[in-house]
Amino acid sequence: MSLSATNITAFHSTVYIGLGSNLEQPILQIKRALQELDEIPEAELICVSSFYQTAPVGILDQPSFINVVAEMTTTLAPQALLAHFMAIEAAHARERLEKNGPRTLDLDILIFNEWRINNVSLVIPHPRMHERAFVLIPLLEIAPDVYIPGKGFAKDRLDKLDLSGVQLLAA
Repeated sequence: MSLSATNITAFHSTVYIGLGSNLEQPILQIKRALQELDEIPEAELICVSSFYQTAPVGILDQPSFINVVAEMTTTLAPQALLAHFMAIEAAHARERLEKNGPRTLDLDILIFNEWRINNVSLVIPHPRMHERAFVLIPLLEIAPDVYIPGKGFAKDRLDKLDLSGVQLLAA
């Protein structure tokens, strides 16, 4: 049987997204962003981790962060999904003044299928996710057997990290 445009279904990718905020009501920023992620055409929010309060990394003289990890499926290409993320961040008045600095909203593609992408605008998997408890703890909550391409199983990476800066927030 030959395939035609009418009987080809779009390929659904599984994507894990890190969300973080430490300015202007961080919990509200993330809740709004989750709604906006669910409104992206050709994408569907599948599940969301609990909310975690986390210590800042890099620049320590700033408020604590709120971090969450979400899973979504999409038929969009990684660059197209990234463009939606950048638009959502802009709508939240995200400013990129300094690396690891305070922010109203940060949306990161952590894992996109089992793909490895490394170009000027996008690196997948996220290059430091395996070193950050504030990413791995919520990720493992929703995907306990997740594999980080090129790094191994997330649960094996978490065993090597300091977990003291990550606190589960009450529901």
